[in-house]
Amino acid sequence: MTPTEHYILPDIPDYHRLDVYEANGGYTALRKALGMKPEEVTDEVKKSNLRGRGGACFPTGLKWTFMPKGSDKPKYLAVNGDESEPGTFKDRQIFEYNPHQLLEGILIGCYAMGINAAYVYIRGEYGKWIRMMQTAVDAAYENGYVGNNILGSGFSTEIILHKGAGAYICGEESSLMNSIQGERGYPRVKPPFPAQRGLWGCPTTINNVETMTNVPLIINKGWEWYSKIGNTKHPGPILVGISGHVNKPGVFEVPTGVPLLELIHAYAGGIPGNKKIKAVIPGGSSTMILRAEQLEGVCMDVDSLKAAGSSVGTAGLIVMDEDTDLIPILSRIAKFYHHESCGQCTPCREGTGWLEKVLERFEHNQAKTEDIDLLLNIANNIEGNTICALGDAAAWPVQSMIRQFREEFEKHITPQLAD
Repeated sequence: MTPTEHYILPDIPDYHRLDVYEANGGYTALRKALGMKPEEVTDEVKKSNLRGRGGACFPTGLKWTFMPKGSDKPKYLAVNGDESEPGTFKDRQIFEYNPHQLLEGILIGCYAMGINAAYVYIRGEYGKWIRMMQTAVDAAYENGYVGNNILGSGFSTEIILHKGAGAYICGEESSLMNSIQGERGYPRVKPPFPAQRGLWGCPTTINNVETMTNVPLIINKGWEWYSKIGNTKHPGPILVGISGHVNKPGVFEVPTGVPLLELIHAYAGGIPGNKKIKAVIPGGSSTMILRAEQLEGVCMDVDSLKAAGSSVGTAGLIVMDEDTDLIPILSRIAKFYHHESCGQCTPCREGTGWLEKVLERFEHNQAKTEDIDLLLNIANNIEGNTICALGDAAAWPVQSMIRQFREEFEKHITPQLAD
């Protein structure tokens, strides 16, 4: 895959229109899948080693095998397009420029797992993109791709768009399901897992928007072709959203395994004023920060970033130049997680507020030396002690920032308050 080969965001005018999508091979993967056995479709996705693009990088085909067979209960697919992680803005590109490939992937997944209803959950602030997706869904219904007896195959399924109400917590899979059911967006205790007890107590699979958009590629071109794109342990095209101190911020489609420094300089145009890089957050605000000197040889794939002490997350790369004061950035991140905590778990409900208050001391140069260790203590007591990962998402930036940039905190200590 070269920089000009785009499979998720192809450079084709009006590709969001059904007729243009069909003219460029659209829905051929669905036709092919309908001629296969459902388990053959799942096996193809499993062999491709497609990993989820929502942050956890869990193998998609393996997740599909968790859907129970022979159940009398209805089965559901929930497609997560909440995309509320700060620094993440890739899924809305699919809603706008390639909605039918997403729908085709959803239909293939529904066929493979025997699902008769799929919900696409889109964050409420995405009004424009919700309307664009609804237009695509309507066109798919009108042309026989969704609904009863799809393409004369005997298989039927529905696709319903569900608009969120602006709550970050609803990006967590069980909270998302509660939201679809019209309930408070509280995460659920697991087990049971969604495949056993999901929407309305029925078996449910949850996948990210970008993940499902990859599925037609695998069915059309085969798992062997797909598995050779990028990093073999984390293959395929990936959408990387680059923001912060770069000359050309945006969403870039690349093979997995592209070096972070290449993404910053060759794709995003480098740093304004030719300044040096101070730090990057590689996968959205919840992922561990990396110093500039750690970036050499680090690539945008799950193993490389894990070895560097961070994670690929949602591939939302945030770049900060040499003049950046990191304390206001961390303070703003902490404020976000405090505001978005659902309040169900005490460590998160109380701890995120404490993190915000202590960081405000640093931001206003009113901190003591012991406040650094206090921040760590609070973060350590949040991490791993909550029902969902929002608590971890609040704790990790604080822990990694102190570990990597302790000197930044020391600059904000007021001498007369210091020990």
